[in-house]
Amino acid sequence: MSSFHLPDMSCGHCVAAITEALKAADPEVRLEFQREARTVQVQSSLDDARLAELLSEAGYPPAAG
Repeated sequence: MSSFHLPDMSCGHCVAAITEALKAADPEVRLEFQREARTVQVQSSLDDARLAELLSEAGYPPAAG
């Protein structure tokens, strides 16, 4: 499972947009959101670099580090 800090994620709309973007690339993806901490844990067959790219394309670039 991969974990990403998404500083721009703040609401349910953000969660829905992220879910839609990742499910389009991997229909079997499993996501666990912690909105207050602005993090998401992702279980996917995609590698971290591709997940980060998809998150950025959806408008939620992961924070470095």
